[in-house]
Amino acid sequence: MATQKAKPRLLLLTRNLPPLIGGMERLIWHIADELKISFDLHVVGPTGAAELAPAGVGVTEIPFRSLWLFLLRMKMAVFLQTLKLRPQIVFAGSGLTAPFAWLGARIVGARAIVYLHGLDIDTQHRIYRLLWLPFIRRCDHVLANSHHTRQLAINAGVAENRLTTLHPGVDLPDLSDSEASRYRFRERYNLGNAPVMLYVGRITARKGLLPFVEEILPKVCREIPDARLVVIGDEPNLALLKGESLLNRIHHALHSNRLTENVIFLGSRAHDDPEINEAYFAADTHVFPVQERPGDNEGFGMVAIEAAAHGLPTVAFSAGGVADSVCNALSGQVVAAGDNDSFTNSLIEFLTQSRQKPNSSCVEFAQQFSWPEFGRHLLEICARA
Repeated sequence: MATQKAKPRLLLLTRNLPPLIGGMERLIWHIADELKISFDLHVVGPTGAAELAPAGVGVTEIPFRSLWLFLLRMKMAVFLQTLKLRPQIVFAGSGLTAPFAWLGARIVGARAIVYLHGLDIDTQHRIYRLLWLPFIRRCDHVLANSHHTRQLAINAGVAENRLTTLHPGVDLPDLSDSEASRYRFRERYNLGNAPVMLYVGRITARKGLLPFVEEILPKVCREIPDARLVVIGDEPNLALLKGESLLNRIHHALHSNRLTENVIFLGSRAHDDPEINEAYFAADTHVFPVQERPGDNEGFGMVAIEAAAHGLPTVAFSAGGVADSVCNALSGQVVAAGDNDSFTNSLIEFLTQSRQKPNSSCVEFAQQFSWPEFGRHLLEICARA
């Protein structure tokens, strides 16, 4: 009887996996889920990742008490695992682990691949640029999450023939449940038939929620007094250690403009929390007020694709890689960065339109980003490596 051919081995290195919460964590989880199809996959990741990793994936866990201690332990784990597993590919889930992917690959004669997010190549941190960028440039292949990130990589000296743009993917929801989900969410939070804006994501300076509630929300509510903003997300834990928090400033701005009753804060949610799906169906517009910040731009904008998959249009500023995730006339409206008046006008236009069912053009746009499509392209790239 013929024996089954062994899969090639791949070692995935990452700081970002559940139980941590965020868009990068969802992305890396799906990268692992797709890679295990064609590879004997082992992951070096954060504490708690083993329990939540895709089935059949081996995991070596590293505590994250401080960044430098994590990096030291990552280096040790990579040295041990590359010698033990002898992988054909060592894959860095972000620029942070690129040096270890390159070193691990060189130990056993493997290929090194790194997936770049915007901040991986855009940050102006002197130590990172001095010590990390040379290893990113040396990797055998570099994946960029958007055309914007790809251009940043080229500007940083990455050879174009080693670069491929690979947009993150999205889960396509069951649209047959959209009406019931919309009703459940609105009933739960007493929203009735009010026009609803939705913000999903971490509360950081780059994401732009503070200037949105200071400068745009008051104008929207003057035109549409019963409009509501639902916020799903919270500040990263480390942000609370740096003086007054953004969330406190947001609450102060809402109080000053007498808009406290117009905003509902739901805190952070795990990526598979069903309430997030309900919120996308319940809202009338998704707001994505990301800011242009030198050295800290949005790499892609996965949340806009998630909104589109639910038939929800997005209004966004054109900052970083957002132009790849929102298509004018199909999935929403992208306005020039900093043009608050155009953002406000577009938002009011969407809110005054009746949206009882998912927008079909949004859904059509999102389908090209499905996880199976992402996985197909990812495995083709790895197979070539």
